[in-house]
Amino acid sequence: MNQFPWLTVLWAVPVVGAVAILAMPARMRSLAKVVALGAALVVLALAAVLAVRFDPAGEQFQFVESHSWIPAFGARYAVGLDGIALVLVLLTAVLVPVLLIAGWHDDRIVLAEAAPGTRARAAHTYVALILLVEAMVLLSFTALDILLFYVFFEAMLIPMYFLIGGFGGRGTERARRSRAAVKFLLYNLLGGLIMLAAVIGLYVVTARAGLGASESVGTFDFRVVAEAAASGELGVGPGVLNAVFVGFMFAFAVKAPLWPLHSWLPDAAVQTTPASAVLMMAVVDKVGTFGMLRYCLQLFPDASVYFAPVVVGLSVIGIVYGAMLAIGQTDVMRLIAYTSISHFGFIILGIFAMTSQGQAGSTLYMVNHGISTAALFLVAGFLVSRRGTRLIAAYGGVQKIAPVLAGTFLVAGLATLSLPGLAPFVSEFLVFVGTYPRYQVAAVIATIALVLSALYVLWLYQRMMGGPVRHPEPQVAAPHDTDHPRSGSRMPDDGHGTAITDLVPREILVMAPLIALLILLGVYPKPALDVITPAVDHTLVSVDQQDPGPTVPGDRPVAGAVSGEDPEGGGHE
Repeated sequence: MNQFPWLTVLWAVPVVGAVAILAMPARMRSLAKVVALGAALVVLALAAVLAVRFDPAGEQFQFVESHSWIPAFGARYAVGLDGIALVLVLLTAVLVPVLLIAGWHDDRIVLAEAAPGTRARAAHTYVALILLVEAMVLLSFTALDILLFYVFFEAMLIPMYFLIGGFGGRGTERARRSRAAVKFLLYNLLGGLIMLAAVIGLYVVTARAGLGASESVGTFDFRVVAEAAASGELGVGPGVLNAVFVGFMFAFAVKAPLWPLHSWLPDAAVQTTPASAVLMMAVVDKVGTFGMLRYCLQLFPDASVYFAPVVVGLSVIGIVYGAMLAIGQTDVMRLIAYTSISHFGFIILGIFAMTSQGQAGSTLYMVNHGISTAALFLVAGFLVSRRGTRLIAAYGGVQKIAPVLAGTFLVAGLATLSLPGLAPFVSEFLVFVGTYPRYQVAAVIATIALVLSALYVLWLYQRMMGGPVRHPEPQVAAPHDTDHPRSGSRMPDDGHGTAITDLVPREILVMAPLIALLILLGVYPKPALDVITPAVDHTLVSVDQQDPGPTVPGDRPVAGAVSGEDPEGGGHE
């Protein structure tokens, strides 16, 4: 009996919505936004159905669809859902409608910033690009064919490039925005090209191993290749597999991003609209960490174990580096972007710790980071839209004149520093617990970020929300650099005003579900972990790793612990 194609419909809905929006007349800007929101809500409803119907104790991949795609290459349109992909699909489905509502009036910015020849349809293009990114991300999370995954892993760069380069935030220079978009594209294209070579190399390996439909054809079926890799049937030496692993890992490390391949992120996050920045950091970048967990570990188990100490070391550097640079920022949006680099270090650290607690924590961290970053970045965006500048020094006393905004900012900030009772604490704690048994030094060094995160979050809140009310200064533009975070300049007044007012109902509607999720997942993460844990356990089996027993540095084996003898000499009862 043919089952309903849930996963195909899941990513097809935003594509259809984007096409319908682009076909609308230019004057229907409001209708375009309504259609975009409607498509995103349909995706959310479908994701909710998938979550209800998913059986954590069932088969690893559920709702599987498989059809011939390119028979000459052995490629298929194959999609399926495991517990890791499910929680990331839910994260994407929840955030996109929230971002569309948050950026409901971004079309005013779009129309002001777009090139004269494109202003008439700029708003249509803006929301359509967001839907296209959503569709490609959903297909990447559900793909079970390696070539299918690669195609959309790369294709999502195009709409994201136009969101960064074409639709930047208020008052930014078009040249700087274009440079940020090009930097984003070049970094990720370089990673994609290296991954393409690795994909081709893996295909050749599968053909020689006879895994395809015929002797001359290989396969891109993730399940077939992962099973062969786990059983040692790929038939090539470790040097080849190590090289192919590096190709995959490099692309995912750029997308994630992992230090030192991170430098494109702060510029891209600052130069685009807050909604697009959250889409990039909270959704698109998760494809990189998801790829590490699914493809790197399961396709190359021995190589993953071999390179794990190197990746763990880079992760720890990224954790501390991102936190330290966040402290020194004078631009609130750039500060939040650097915190994401630190958080991605935690996610990657847990993945390559090769323990069930570490990988479960990392997967949950992907979800929690997406929610907490969305909350903090969006509320900061609401604040910047009122004053017209990103400079921290331009604010003060906000809690006295906008208490709801300040309170929301505080909760989002406390979630970012992983305060107990809020969602990121659970995932960060699991990462620490899972990392310490294998990499004690790395776990201890990573705890430095806890102190640093408290410093940059609380100091940021004190400077912006506390103290006397700081009234807006005259809008003065520097002659050559109107938007540099250290130039001391102010963005020009664009007619939206500079007075700080409290959150309006639309903005409260945006923030309420994010804050609710931060609290809910902070006090009751069990439903998410029940879905994640079986998938993580399967990943550990594929890399032939088991959780190490509890140890304390300096412990010595207890006499008779192995033989079962009583160390006191009393024998057995």
